[in-house]
Amino acid sequence: MLSNKIVPLIVAVALFMENMDSTAIATSLPAIAADIGTEPLALKLAITSYLISLAVFLPVSGWTADRFGARTVFRLAILVFISGSIGCALSGSLTQFVIARMIEGAGGAMMTPVGRLILVRTIDKRELVVAMIWVTVPALLGPMIGPVFGGFLTTYVSWHWIFMINVPMGLLGIVLATIYIEDIKAESPDPFDARGAALAGVAIAGLTFGGSTLGLNFLPIGIVIAMVVIGAAAAVGYVIHARRTPAPILDLSLLRFPTLHAAVVGGFFYRAGVGCLPFLLPLCLQLGFGLTAFQSGLITVSNVFGALGMKTIIPIVLRRFGFRSALTVNAVISSAMVALCATFVPGVPFAWIVGVLLIGGFFRSLQYTSLNTVAYADIDARYLSRATSLVAVAQQLSLSVSVAIGASLVDLTFAFRGADKITAADFQPAWIIVALISAMTSLIFWRMPPEAGAEVSRRPTASTSGPTEASDQKQG
Repeated sequence: MLSNKIVPLIVAVALFMENMDSTAIATSLPAIAADIGTEPLALKLAITSYLISLAVFLPVSGWTADRFGARTVFRLAILVFISGSIGCALSGSLTQFVIARMIEGAGGAMMTPVGRLILVRTIDKRELVVAMIWVTVPALLGPMIGPVFGGFLTTYVSWHWIFMINVPMGLLGIVLATIYIEDIKAESPDPFDARGAALAGVAIAGLTFGGSTLGLNFLPIGIVIAMVVIGAAAAVGYVIHARRTPAPILDLSLLRFPTLHAAVVGGFFYRAGVGCLPFLLPLCLQLGFGLTAFQSGLITVSNVFGALGMKTIIPIVLRRFGFRSALTVNAVISSAMVALCATFVPGVPFAWIVGVLLIGGFFRSLQYTSLNTVAYADIDARYLSRATSLVAVAQQLSLSVSVAIGASLVDLTFAFRGADKITAADFQPAWIIVALISAMTSLIFWRMPPEAGAEVSRRPTASTSGPTEASDQKQG
């Protein structure tokens, strides 16, 4: 069926556009700052505003898709994103640039969860693993291509084109979505939970931004702690509110489904550990080995090649072992590969570093794709929009927590040594501790039923076996 092939590609292109934009901008901040008459440090507000915009709009993405139709919201999200991109390119001041990034964030917050919702509603469950592989590729390619792409355009053309390139890509996505994606909406959408949306927005904004800046010396520590505390208080308030509301904006009661519970809770702690690798690794290579940003980037790419290599055999692994066994065992294997980063000290062969990153990327790819897929394996169609919002929020929070954990561990080790310069040795405890955090999630994954997600993984079960095989199993 054509939709099984074209719909994942449409969603993938939209997510690629968002991922590449977010990573390309970091390379170009000095040039942008000089052009609009401000300091590079001040442009960190552009990253802040994007995160806050995500926090506000992520929780309501599922409700808007139910109310107005997934295709309509997805197209509008792309349109809002490219409008923000044009605004960034035309900005002549810091204020204009920050506002434009907030508009981009609003579009990006809708594109990711609604894109996944379209996927799980459109694709047959037996084809979902392959479809999800296509969608996760942009998350791998964006961080790899973004910095190089942004640096090239800034150096040889103009930084404005980092944003303007989104326009033709976005317009193409809107046209293809109009042709190939059905506009499915809920027959009777839930009433809008305004109080829940406000509490969830404050909670995610405080925890996301506070967690992302903790240990980075970007803001005074008092302000950072205040944001985290306010976010945590709002989160507690939301949990209390959700228990008393028939249709909360983020439906925590969906965690009663074992597969979604494993994907959200297990996935949160798994990402909170190994998710700091893209943040810590470049710092370790540059500060610990004295490499340039370009040199460390070339080494870091090993992760991506390893991840792409796994994509072809993920369906085979899941069909052979099932989600429970694959997630349980692979949590330990992939975490062990992160722990091996503690061996990255001056004098170690670069071939060893590349090998560890290549193999580690291979196994982390299996974990991420499996988590993204099993989340929807047993969810009834009427709950899909709520599930996508819940998964998106959990992933966003986990990445912020991951950066906070990684940065804090390196800071603590550095302070304990009392040295005046960060070395590769300061990263060693961090690698081991974050690996242990991720490895412990195997206990969560093992609690899933043995046949969890069998329809999605195409794994034979007792109920799908032939009569003779089933009777043999009973006798055995």
